[in-house]
Amino acid sequence: MGVVAQRTDPDPLVSRQSFYLPMRDGVRLAVNVYRPAAGGKPVAGKAPVVFAFTPYRARYYDKGQLVELLDSPQFGLRKLVHSGYVVATADIRGKGASFGARRGFLDRTEAQDGAEIVQWLARQSYASGKVGLIGCSYLGGTAMLVAGARPPAVRAVFSAATDWDKYEFVRRGGITGQFNTRPEDPIAPDLASVPVDADQGGMLLKQAVAQHVGNTPMAPLWYGIPYRDSVSPLTGTRFWDEVGPYTHKKALTAPGVAWYLWGNWNDEPTEQVIRSAANLPAKLIVGPGSHCEVPTQFDINAVQKTFFDRYLKGIRNGIKAEPRYSWWRQDGEGGRLIRSNTLPGVGITRTSLFLGMAAGRSDGTLSAAPPGPGRFDYRIKYDIPTDGYFPFWPASPDGHAALFTTPPLAAPATIEGYTIVSIRAAADAPAANIFAYLEDVDPGGTAVVLAQGRLAGSHRALGKAPYANLGLPYHPAMKRDDRPLVPGAPVDLIFELSPRSYVVQPGHRLRIALAGADSRQRNLAAIRDGLARRWTLYGGAGGSRVDIPFTSPVRFVTSIDRAGR
Repeated sequence: MGVVAQRTDPDPLVSRQSFYLPMRDGVRLAVNVYRPAAGGKPVAGKAPVVFAFTPYRARYYDKGQLVELLDSPQFGLRKLVHSGYVVATADIRGKGASFGARRGFLDRTEAQDGAEIVQWLARQSYASGKVGLIGCSYLGGTAMLVAGARPPAVRAVFSAATDWDKYEFVRRGGITGQFNTRPEDPIAPDLASVPVDADQGGMLLKQAVAQHVGNTPMAPLWYGIPYRDSVSPLTGTRFWDEVGPYTHKKALTAPGVAWYLWGNWNDEPTEQVIRSAANLPAKLIVGPGSHCEVPTQFDINAVQKTFFDRYLKGIRNGIKAEPRYSWWRQDGEGGRLIRSNTLPGVGITRTSLFLGMAAGRSDGTLSAAPPGPGRFDYRIKYDIPTDGYFPFWPASPDGHAALFTTPPLAAPATIEGYTIVSIRAAADAPAANIFAYLEDVDPGGTAVVLAQGRLAGSHRALGKAPYANLGLPYHPAMKRDDRPLVPGAPVDLIFELSPRSYVVQPGHRLRIALAGADSRQRNLAAIRDGLARRWTLYGGAGGSRVDIPFTSPVRFVTSIDRAGR
């Protein structure tokens, strides 16, 4: 495609320049610097720098319109420039206008690249020497990644929707989901990147993009390393150790770096964001929305500016005295803001609800009193759609799952934190997967997924986490821990569901859905022939149960209540 003519920023308060910055190995990365300006001319003086490192093109044209990371609503970067900050953005190697090929996903090469850019920025005449990092999703990962490389200039990190334990994020429970396995982006869109200022003809851009053909494909990378100690044939390393981030905890918790994290309840990475907050000296916000969706209940842009003002400019604005954690507790159509110095769910005693099996039926019970012994043969349904491009949150699986439902609630019930499921089950083959979903079912029968989790039967071994894990089950997932199932022999499958802060309304029911496959398994067609066809689920006092973190005793409508109406 042709190169669109370079456009200048029409904002007179911003002065922009872009250029190639060579890395230690000579690979040139495309960097953009935005400085506070008056009448389009940079103002004199030194200012802190806020840096964002992206694989999604920092500047590009879409249908003739200029799109800039500077104007992403998640970050408010343009407002930061207006407030006296220098903002820098850059394309990672192998993406956008940068040269090179991407070796891995958030690997140590990217970490060192980002650290070099940070230190270069800190040395410039317009910089104060203090740098903040910012990002959401992949960009949130690069913020943590670069901080883990420990460039001395980094003083503050504002990161969202990323992970602490990348193995548990990508292959949660030993199962690779669709997150991070979408089809590989073609390199052609990178040609829509804006050439750097000196590349007026766009020839350097074309040369850079031609090198992107060497990028490591992400889905094969993840599929090819099934255990934590697997050596990737694509990188030649124990890649899960390399990408951490928990494996770099010492660097991430080094003195002198402040942290602020955020996420949303309807987003798979949020359980990882909370783990990060448990291990870092971080503040935390959790909103009610989806992936990187700016929560309307919080002014994220104002929060991050206050954060950077304190730790990059030294302004004493009271942010240190605020409660460390804030989250939105959904209550019907509304909700309320919770502020606490304790993470959601910590210190709350869970209530056990037991799964009751109805032979020959898929609609069992979920009750506070253990039912009598029972079993149910659940035929796993693999004929489900798996073509969603990037599903951040699952829909109810009720059409292909075994369902276990409570009576209606007699009073509101507040769930706060992580639910733990303990499933007693036997499969008819050595390999089988289990997916669990906690649902709110309204009086009309509509179900909404509140929390979800998964576990491969062979990854059921439990161990001690190498980081603060909030008392949750931890699966070591080393190759030596692999335990194929013995067909017909019952085992206990124990794992947590994603966290939630939610008030279940009176008259609604809670439901546990159990399935053997999930629509987010993009590779389901390729692996299904090697998986079991049936789970036998066991109920009763020693059978399957779910432990839910209710903040107060839960009360259900009883048969006496019904008779009195």
